[in-house]
Amino acid sequence: MSDQVQSRDPAGPSPAPLSGLRVVEFTHMVMGPAVGAILVELGAEVIKVEPVGGDATRQLLGSGAGYFSMYNRNKKSVCLDLKNPRGLAVARRLAAIADIVVENFRAGTMDKLGLGYDSLARENPRLIYCSEKGFLSGPYEHRTALDEVAQMMGGLAYMTGPPGRPLRAGTSVIDVTGGMFGVIGILAALEQRHRTGRGQKVASSLFETTVYLVGQHMAQKAVTGQAAQPMPVRISAWAIYDVFETRDGEQVFVGVVSDSLWEKFCAAFELRELGANPQFRTNSQRVLARETLLPQVREIFRQYTRAELVAKLESTGLPFAPIGKPEDMFDDPHLLASGGLGEVTLTDGTRTRLPLLPVELDGRRPTQGGSLPTVGEHTREVLSGLGLGVDEVDSLAAAGAIQ
Repeated sequence: MSDQVQSRDPAGPSPAPLSGLRVVEFTHMVMGPAVGAILVELGAEVIKVEPVGGDATRQLLGSGAGYFSMYNRNKKSVCLDLKNPRGLAVARRLAAIADIVVENFRAGTMDKLGLGYDSLARENPRLIYCSEKGFLSGPYEHRTALDEVAQMMGGLAYMTGPPGRPLRAGTSVIDVTGGMFGVIGILAALEQRHRTGRGQKVASSLFETTVYLVGQHMAQKAVTGQAAQPMPVRISAWAIYDVFETRDGEQVFVGVVSDSLWEKFCAAFELRELGANPQFRTNSQRVLARETLLPQVREIFRQYTRAELVAKLESTGLPFAPIGKPEDMFDDPHLLASGGLGEVTLTDGTRTRLPLLPVELDGRRPTQGGSLPTVGEHTREVLSGLGLGVDEVDSLAAAGAIQ
């Protein structure tokens, strides 16, 4: 075998490192589906078990209207009535040939159905079983939790809003991050299975995910003895680290986070007097003089339109960001050029672009887009793969056990 490293073919197929793995998920809303969404983009086959009639997440309105579309593309939809003994038997047959099962129902629900880890692992010892819960083992484990509950309870909402007005983050950050931690646990369990031949139960949770994210504020308290203040009133570590108005009424965030960047900032905007002022030489001095310095910077930035300011900042190396909205991302030039958005066909046939997994493997995105399954679209295909004949499948459908 040659030791020569082969060069990557940019036109080659997208990497699919989890190809050959079968995932069966019993999930709804965001946290559980996010696990499957990541695994399917990495090449796994993900079979989404929905109730007859479909996952209720499909019908959510308002801020929940995008949940299903974002976290369920390229999955196979199988509709089973788990309260029907025949539908439940099909679910157990699916789990028996799965590498991974994912669920995010209330504590005890899967055990009552006979679909808990202990029961399924007796038939499939190699099974990796991921439970996405509100809380890990402990006094709170039987409580019902949501993303917002965890943010409020774990300190994130306190840190996000102004004092006295806790505010949830502007997306399902805990659901998605908790799902990511679930995937990390699954991948670790897969690696261990390579060595032992056995699966195991993996769990991640909303509350502990939130606490992990606010851990930096806990560490701040431990290091300084001072409790962290909510972000809107925090004492910034840098003098210029704020949102600034432009001449055309737009907003741009700019951060000057080192002494060398301060020099570049002053040079770019021809602020010789400001740059030569010994009171502003170091970051610590600038932080102490923030009330004097910031009004001057605001006035400077207000002389430019957003486009002009962005163009000027682009060449400085300064961290900056025009304030964007989610809908702006559909046409973001970087995302369009880099392949960060994939073509997705919604269940009604509408085509749109949605974010892909933000990972490159060997310089390529694992997937390029895909489609959302209609309700029960793959039921017959998947059951045929289990060895069920047409007559048996028809009988299950007639009995209301499948759709």
